[in-house]
Amino acid sequence: MRALTLVGDRKLELIDTPAPAPPAAGEVQIAIKAVALNHLDLWGYRGMAFAKRKLPVIVGAEASGEIAEVGAGVTAFKHGDPVVMYGALTCGACKACQEGRDNLCENVGGIMGFHVDGFARDRMNLPTRLVIPVPKGVSLRDAACAPIAFSTVEHMLFDNAKLQPGETILVQAGCSGIGTVAIKMAKAIGCTVITTVGDDDKAQKAKALGADHVINYRKERFETITRKLTGKKGVDVAFEHVGGEGFNGSLLCLKRGGRLVTCGATAGPSITLNLMQLFQQQYKIMGSFGASMRNIRDSLTKMANGMSPVIDTEVALANFEQGLARLQDRQVFGKIVVNF
Repeated sequence: MRALTLVGDRKLELIDTPAPAPPAAGEVQIAIKAVALNHLDLWGYRGMAFAKRKLPVIVGAEASGEIAEVGAGVTAFKHGDPVVMYGALTCGACKACQEGRDNLCENVGGIMGFHVDGFARDRMNLPTRLVIPVPKGVSLRDAACAPIAFSTVEHMLFDNAKLQPGETILVQAGCSGIGTVAIKMAKAIGCTVITTVGDDDKAQKAKALGADHVINYRKERFETITRKLTGKKGVDVAFEHVGGEGFNGSLLCLKRGGRLVTCGATAGPSITLNLMQLFQQQYKIMGSFGASMRNIRDSLTKMANGMSPVIDTEVALANFEQGLARLQDRQVFGKIVVNF
């Protein structure tokens, strides 16, 4: 079978490798059909390792597929069922896993495609507890965006920020994979959405997606415009995943007692924080990492009910690096999907 393998920094090889053995008891074998790209793939490709890992490693952190074989005792799946897979090797036994907080597993074996072999291969075996059925009416292309993109936003907005209908939210980088999802999810519950983009073409696209106000941060200070749009009160929630210099700008956009939720740092991981501003305004800053199995199921339900992901580009497995280059150059509006 084919496997796209990272053999060194910025060096990928599409290799032939033996197919997996038949699935063991409690396992299923999955034929991978689509992989969705994320900044995690880009970080791994560029050698930005935030934990020890060994190369070579099969890439791909988010994917969908079909059941090819089932192991002994498996009754929840059958041949041909469409599925998505959890993106980390959780233990399933620790307190966090037992409580449904899979993303906080105390004994995690690694993130797929980063620390351990990922999904960019024709077939793989997994325990059934890490496999989630795809509802009818959801394509495998769209479903590939559920395990990270959709579910990360679901976890950020509703588990952590507790976004409520009618609130006002600032979505940073609204044209990104998770930014487009955040706009859709916030609008679906009647929120007012202010978002930032990097050029006028993307501004039009974000507006068409449902954003109420779009700010080109290269031309205007988003902090000033956001304060004006909210009558100087500020937003209820800031959806952050950029970091760098924009982080403190997001804080300035919050109303007193506002909530900032963050899951990324694509513009830089370090900031200088004004503690007096933090406690005087009584801001709530929440880190959000990954998502739970429940978040993925809820995301798939939203897809089944009509909330489809925004797809920027589809590429073949052999053109995986082209997709990464597009992601790196910030050319994207939505998600990039690699088809098998």
